[in-house]
Amino acid sequence: MYESAARVFARLSTDEPLRRTRTLMDRAVVLGGSLAGLLAARVLSDHAESVVVVERDSLPPAAAARPGTPHDGQLHTLMHGGRMQLQRLFPGFEDEARAGGAIVSSPYTIRAYADGVPKVSDGSMGLISSSRPFLEALVRRRTLALPNVKVLTCRAIGLEFRGEAVSGVRCGPVTRPGTAAAGGSGSGEWVEDADFVVDAMGRASKLGDWLEKAGWERPAMRRMAIDIDYATGYFRRTTSDPELAAAIAYRTPTPTPPRVASGAITAIEGDRWLITLANYGKQPPIRDVDEFRKLCGELPPVYREAVEGEQLGDILTYHQADSRRRDYHLLKRFPARLISVGDAVASFNPIYGQGMSSAALHASALSHHLRSAPDLRGPAHAFFADQRVVVDAAWQISSSADLARHDVQGPYPRGYRLTKWFAEQIAEASITDREVAVRFNSVTYMRSHPSSLAAPATLLRALRVNRSSRKPQRERG
Repeated sequence: MYESAARVFARLSTDEPLRRTRTLMDRAVVLGGSLAGLLAARVLSDHAESVVVVERDSLPPAAAARPGTPHDGQLHTLMHGGRMQLQRLFPGFEDEARAGGAIVSSPYTIRAYADGVPKVSDGSMGLISSSRPFLEALVRRRTLALPNVKVLTCRAIGLEFRGEAVSGVRCGPVTRPGTAAAGGSGSGEWVEDADFVVDAMGRASKLGDWLEKAGWERPAMRRMAIDIDYATGYFRRTTSDPELAAAIAYRTPTPTPPRVASGAITAIEGDRWLITLANYGKQPPIRDVDEFRKLCGELPPVYREAVEGEQLGDILTYHQADSRRRDYHLLKRFPARLISVGDAVASFNPIYGQGMSSAALHASALSHHLRSAPDLRGPAHAFFADQRVVVDAAWQISSSADLARHDVQGPYPRGYRLTKWFAEQIAEASITDREVAVRFNSVTYMRSHPSSLAAPATLLRALRVNRSSRKPQRERG
């Protein structure tokens, strides 16, 4: 039966509690212990006798940086859609996050600015504001507290197959400069038997290589060059606005990119501000704190005030050359008992904050798949079809915004100009009209599918709002 993308997205983004289910397998193996892998492990714990998370980093018990996540010092946002899924998977998660120092923000504690103009608050969407290591440590603690989940510190180096299905993961010891091999007996390789395998190895996932080497089809990869640099500073939290929890400011793209294309502030644990500035093109990254403070001074006043506090650590920079996606849903032949999630499937321009929420919705897709009595003897086509809806939604949001830049050369999707015009009308109206803002933010906060904005009533209201707001400008002119 046909199910529209909007309905699929609504099904996956539900906040309904998970119901009891039955065990489908003996042993599941998750490759990667970052957020996407931990959420997959949590879902699999409901369906497997045991779950093994294979991770080459030694996972710290508390919030801390680690080699496998070199960008974890940058701003990461758990959008409303992702926030709801973490609350489903871990009841009481928000209370535990708040108790640990995270800020669970309401819509009225978030400030948004378009070209310096304050946007109306819609009163519907909120965030969990914290550092990435804090959030991941909390998810890790909750996941590894489950009696049937454990971590194996080793390297995943390939897959084993039995007929048309994955049967195990080939592992090797972790070797670090100046240390002896660790992670297994001696220095050899071994196989971890598995009834189900999840690739959560991130942007650099080797799954395509492994599949091709074993005679399977490699998924096509699509890329969009974005060439983004972002710089992040930590400052002691001081504010004349005690309700402020987060802010976002963005500028309309121009032929000559501004030094700062967008900026974001979030209050995090430890009574700190985390502030990120993004720029594009060939401009040098922002590394100097004096320049960082000067550029914040050119944004709305909340930015200037946030950097007046004590600087905590160096300015951290990160570069991402492209957004990318691997289209597993297009593969006709694929091994049974194998899926891929998180950045291993799709990663986007990080300035839009979609990564963690996408991973949470991938976990929801996996949960729905395993609760639908799947035939595990065949490929997980139904899972990949659902996951594609999540990927398409995030890709449409981020790529549409990036394609509006003058330095991005495409590729442009069919009907791009008309879609761009629709999106511009709705985005403009969302600045001043609360009803349009509710619908627009439901999409950008990953609560609803972008196609929900195509409703004629939404577009007509946006056009009326824009016409009314432009009339005084014409009269003054």
